[in-house]
Amino acid sequence: MARFLALCIMLVPGILAAWGIKLMRDMMFGVLNAPFQSLSLQFLCGLVFFAGGLSFVAGFIFYRDRKRSKVQERFQKRRKTS
Repeated sequence: MARFLALCIMLVPGILAAWGIKLMRDMMFGVLNAPFQSLSLQFLCGLVFFAGGLSFVAGFIFYRDRKRSKVQERFQKRRKTS
């Protein structure tokens, strides 16, 4: 059940990033999509969607790998020594 929930959580930002790539590509070919008023606004929103989706997915994978100690030593959490 936990893996299915993680998959569902990862689908939303993945789809958002893919839509962002599509918006940027459409701007390059001069295709204006419905909710946007100008091509530059469409490109900017596409860039934000892509960057946000990619950063969420990357952060999720990094957090999971850090928890399982599968990252390099410099990315491991530092333990407090007191």
